[in-house]
Amino acid sequence: MSLAERGRLSCALFRRELIAAAAVLLLGGCTVRPLYMAEPATAGGASAGMAATLSSISIRPVASRPAQEVRNQLVFLLNRGGAEPTSPAYYLTLNVGESVLATATTQISDVANVPTADTLTLTGTYTLVDAKTNKPVLSGKRAVMSSFDVPQQEYAAIRAQANAQSRAARELAELLHLAIAQDLAHRVTK
Repeated sequence: MSLAERGRLSCALFRRELIAAAAVLLLGGCTVRPLYMAEPATAGGASAGMAATLSSISIRPVASRPAQEVRNQLVFLLNRGGAEPTSPAYYLTLNVGESVLATATTQISDVANVPTADTLTLTGTYTLVDAKTNKPVLSGKRAVMSSFDVPQQEYAAIRAQANAQSRAARELAELLHLAIAQDLAHRVTK
């Protein structure tokens, strides 16, 4: 390595170090605050007691099996394993839709195909209503997809779909939990 090449290399290293130092100085003022922080809120930060706010949400009864699975998991997540509140600050109306789409098929004759893999989609729409004013506070929609194999045996196919439904319900509940917490935190900081 010649002396000129060493000079260019050290100049390039110096520029990288200078850029890194500038980035550290510029980003030094940025902070990341946990959503469930127990400290008081500051300008632009999450509200104090987000966990308490989430645990003051009561979820209204639902009608279908997938909706009940989502509701049960969401109650567990919102209340951190505890029971629903006796005097809630908010009511959550939850609707869950389900669709199944064949994603892979095997051709068994000129006119018929047999599905070998399906994708189950659970779509959850929610509306959070203030218990005192009975006015909507926020609403949203989230969807989760879960793929599953469709074996030739009928019971195995039914069981595979039920397992996919349970997986999707757990994932949808976690998405809804996060969406509600983010929306409430954003609403409080406005």
